[in-house]
Amino acid sequence: MLRAIYPGSFDPVTYGHIDIIKRSSKIVNELIVGVLCNKAKMPLFSVEERVKMLKEVTKDLEHVRIVPFHGLLAEFAADMEARLIIRGLRAITDFEYELQMSQTNHKLEPNVETMFLTTSIEYSYLSSTTVKEIAAFGGELSQFVPEAVAVELMKKMSTKGECNK
Repeated sequence: MLRAIYPGSFDPVTYGHIDIIKRSSKIVNELIVGVLCNKAKMPLFSVEERVKMLKEVTKDLEHVRIVPFHGLLAEFAADMEARLIIRGLRAITDFEYELQMSQTNHKLEPNVETMFLTTSIEYSYLSSTTVKEIAAFGGELSQFVPEAVAVELMKKMSTKGECNK
């Protein structure tokens, strides 16, 4: 059985993330979407909120589990008995950082490999940061995130958005 981890902050989850989740889940027997709790970042959504949104948008996908984690990805992969880490690449600028992380993870856990999936062309420009900026200014979100995520994002922005201080 091939178990893989697709890690990320998912703050919030976008159609780009969902694209990688759907495609990855067809390649492996089980896909664990690892939701990172990173104290160095200042996420808009709590880990619990991000996990809830991911569970909602992946509820129809077989063999996909949503699991929060903190600490090193390589250790999380070993704890989950995953042999593969999946990372999405939007552009060449992502590659240098992802290559370095892949090599570091392999050094920490030699039995864990990394596979890169290029983002589908229709999502190659998309990032959670961009989505949050659009939401902060009241922009239309339907082409970037599922409805359930857009609702949560607009609720959050009504109290925490840049323009609503």
